[in-house]
Amino acid sequence: MATDFWASSHHHRWIVDRATLRQARIEDIQYVEDPEYLDFLSIFFANVISKLGKKLQLRQRVVATAIVFFKRFYLKNSYCETDPFIVIAACCYVAAKAEESPVHIKNVVTEARLLFGSEEYGIKSFPSDNSKLAEMEFYLVDNLECDLVVFHPYRTLMALCGKENGADTEAGELGAGIQDGARYWGTGEGKLELQEGALQTAWFIINDTFRSDLCLIYPPHLIAITAIYLTLVFHTSTRSSLHASTVSSATSSSPPSFSRRSSRSSSGHNKKPTQDVIGFMAGLNVSMEVIASIAQEIISRYTLWERYREDLMESTARGSFATDQPPNFTSALKRSAMITPSFLTQLLIKMREGKMADIAHPATGRPVALDKRLERTQNA
Repeated sequence: MATDFWASSHHHRWIVDRATLRQARIEDIQYVEDPEYLDFLSIFFANVISKLGKKLQLRQRVVATAIVFFKRFYLKNSYCETDPFIVIAACCYVAAKAEESPVHIKNVVTEARLLFGSEEYGIKSFPSDNSKLAEMEFYLVDNLECDLVVFHPYRTLMALCGKENGADTEAGELGAGIQDGARYWGTGEGKLELQEGALQTAWFIINDTFRSDLCLIYPPHLIAITAIYLTLVFHTSTRSSLHASTVSSATSSSPPSFSRRSSRSSSGHNKKPTQDVIGFMAGLNVSMEVIASIAQEIISRYTLWERYREDLMESTARGSFATDQPPNFTSALKRSAMITPSFLTQLLIKMREGKMADIAHPATGRPVALDKRLERTQNA
């Protein structure tokens, strides 16, 4: 596996700009009434991949890799011209191989048929033939240009918090390539001390970012730092301790009092100094303006997610961002249409039917050749 993100195919070929993302959806947008539905589809597909990964007992890293593969595939393809559900199964199958956690193709087909054929999705046309998934695997790898190495924010998060051995981290995700200076691993210094609950919240926030296109736009270390930033703001106990330490440091900076204390009492109160979390964040080799921009995008995605009704995933930080809204906002949210998986499944079917109708009956009046045999017949 590549050890340097900045020299990897992930950095050189799969970090794209927003114009590329808009171009990738330019065909799909013609078959939806509201462009916002495409954002809901991003949440929908990530949830489906997570559910299938859970049935296949895949680790979170494998699920994240499958989601990235899915998003990379649809940078070159459109929803209306393909079957996203067979692509989802292929992404899970290939990701399990790439992350050295392989599953048998028969298990993938069986679990996919059970999940997609459930009442929630109602997809009864998923093929039972293993060869169909094997064929899709080759098509997927070809579209991915055989770039199967994916860097994720999880290791940067664990490295910054001192929860992972520095020798096993993916070098280059933080520090190298940005500014000259020591990385935050290797020496054991500069680790951020987060409570276990806060670390879990940051991990869940990273999980949630895969329901957007952030993994295609920003390097993984920036997403990890943003997750820490949001945890410091929204995790209740962490925010309280951070506020207490700020007040304590402000008090200690006041002129010292000259009251007499015995040497015994002073020696008995030697405590470990509180970590300067704000100084730690400010000292990272990243632009905090970019971090704030990513944080705003994550919060915006949570706002959109409030209108999506599906069983709440266990590994999500969505509940941490629930805030009390004014009555007029709540009533407006209730009046707006709630989006469900069934609605989005039907939307995908309509999009594909619309595309097939346009292919069969284009504006020119001449059917588009679907294969070489039809093309030869038309030319005869």
